[in-house]
Amino acid sequence: MLSRLIARLSFRRPPPVVGVIRLSGVIGQAGLLRGGMQLDSLAPSIERAFRLSGLKAIALAINSPGGSPAQSALIQQRIRDLAMEREVPVMAFVEDVAASGGYWLACSADEIFVNENSILGSIGVISAGFGFTDAIKKLGIERRLHTQGKKKSLLDPFKPEHPEDVARLEHIQRQIHDNFKELVRNRRGQRLNLKEEELFSGDFWLGARAVEIGLADGIGELRGVLRERYGKKVRIRNVTRRPGWLRRRFGFGAAGLISARFLGAPMEQVNDSFIDDILSTIEARAWWSRFGL
Repeated sequence: MLSRLIARLSFRRPPPVVGVIRLSGVIGQAGLLRGGMQLDSLAPSIERAFRLSGLKAIALAINSPGGSPAQSALIQQRIRDLAMEREVPVMAFVEDVAASGGYWLACSADEIFVNENSILGSIGVISAGFGFTDAIKKLGIERRLHTQGKKKSLLDPFKPEHPEDVARLEHIQRQIHDNFKELVRNRRGQRLNLKEEELFSGDFWLGARAVEIGLADGIGELRGVLRERYGKKVRIRNVTRRPGWLRRRFGFGAAGLISARFLGAPMEQVNDSFIDDILSTIEARAWWSRFGL
């Protein structure tokens, strides 16, 4: 009897493990109040997820309206490199939105699942800014700008736009857009089912339509799909970014203020950091509002 019990225990298989990486927020540099997604901050948690014992798959929980194309590409490539190295499948689960750079991240996955109300797409490139030429004249402000290199003041917001400067920006945007389109073609392949002029127009779609045109593979949520795929005993392991001591102790905004004071930073520098936070928060809000969120 005892020998049978030992035999059973020795052949008992451990439950499958799926590592969950959350990719949430605007991609790129941001202030203290709203931390943006960047490779240097995400890399440790991504690599920990791929090192989990008994790992069968990686699940990406994505909720991002986009942001920096360079950071989107770097994060996506790191996930793909590790997936190939460890020979582990990757699934993406879109929450509210995976648009622009957010969809770039979703292309890290071999399969993409969405909710009926998820927003996907916006496969394009955008650059937004303001022009203050008339405003500074009314305020009696004189703009003084000295450069070495005739292109150094390209698209200065306090100077009138020049057609050649706009043409240069559009050329750069076109190159980035081409890179984005090539990624989508490579990752989605024959699943794409829409004319490219529509697919890559910058338009976006809700979940069911995104499945129809090949931007996603099915409707489903993370826990349900993983239990169906790997069984009810699947262990879903959330791997998150580890905050620093100051952030754990005092919170996001306070951490910046307290750490600056500990380091002897002048109060005007502390004030500057809060101004940066406000501006980055406004910018993040603008990214989300593009999709009615």
